[in-house]
Amino acid sequence: MAKKRILSGMRPTGKLHLGNLHGALENWVRLQDEYECYYFVADWHALTTDYEQTEGIRDNVWEMVIDWLSVGLDPQKSTLFVQSAIKEHAELFMLFSMITPIAWLERNPTYKEQIQEMSQKDLHMFGFLGYPVLQAADILMYKAHGVPVGVDQLPHVELTREIARRFNHLYGVVFPEPATILTEVPKLLGIDGRKMSKSYHNCIYLSDPPEVIRRQVSLMVTDTMRPRKKDPGDPDRCLAFPYHRLYLPPETLDRITAECRSATLGCVECKKILAEALVEYLAPIRQRRRDYLEHPKKVQAIIEDGNARARTQAQQTMAEVREAVKI
Repeated sequence: MAKKRILSGMRPTGKLHLGNLHGALENWVRLQDEYECYYFVADWHALTTDYEQTEGIRDNVWEMVIDWLSVGLDPQKSTLFVQSAIKEHAELFMLFSMITPIAWLERNPTYKEQIQEMSQKDLHMFGFLGYPVLQAADILMYKAHGVPVGVDQLPHVELTREIARRFNHLYGVVFPEPATILTEVPKLLGIDGRKMSKSYHNCIYLSDPPEVIRRQVSLMVTDTMRPRKKDPGDPDRCLAFPYHRLYLPPETLDRITAECRSATLGCVECKKILAEALVEYLAPIRQRRRDYLEHPKKVQAIIEDGNARARTQAQQTMAEVREAVKI
């Protein structure tokens, strides 16, 4: 029985961090054994917010693919490709833009939110308003049965379903309506307690060496209601404890939880335990990363092979689309 196909992508905006690892990549790795997976570097999508600073995009594409391979994405199981290498995406985006009402885009809940969050940038651009249409083209190009997303991405997948329905109604059935594959995303904040974000400089990156990891963990905000070691702590107030739950074995977690509450373990010592656990957890990823960096031709071959596989499917889809639209 053929596996169902899924698709997901990520914008190349910089080095990948622990939020990317636990929020998406670990799930992508698990899905490889259950689905036929297409994972793409969304470099055109990077232009929607960073159209004025494009000098780092190519390097970020390269670094992102290496990070993907380092965490366990397998090019034998998944098609890994770069969006801009498949020009058919632009053609399908153009055709979808002809049939997508502006009101559908203006009601996108993340549209106004991102304009407010990024008020320092001028995002009143057609490309930014229309990026969900390009996203729909990305997904429907490969006739994906599902899209792994967090809850905040549900409106985007629903808009993709609406565009698929409208196209099928106007021109005949070409596209399936992709389902959402909801993923549980652990709440992992940055070291300062805010959302983990490259722009906040509060991340721990997959490529960070041990000494940087230890320094970042030492700066992590813990229980702000516990000013002294002799004061009992509350793990539920501590921003480090979600990390503990990810990286410490149950018996160690139980021990430091009890010692935190009884004030026999201070935050400094507690963070040292976390730092060493995190260094050990990321060690295999760092080693694989070094191996790929030492063999750039291997990485380039993986990208080119993924692009070729994706392009073949995209060309097949666009032949059907042109026939349906009679163009």
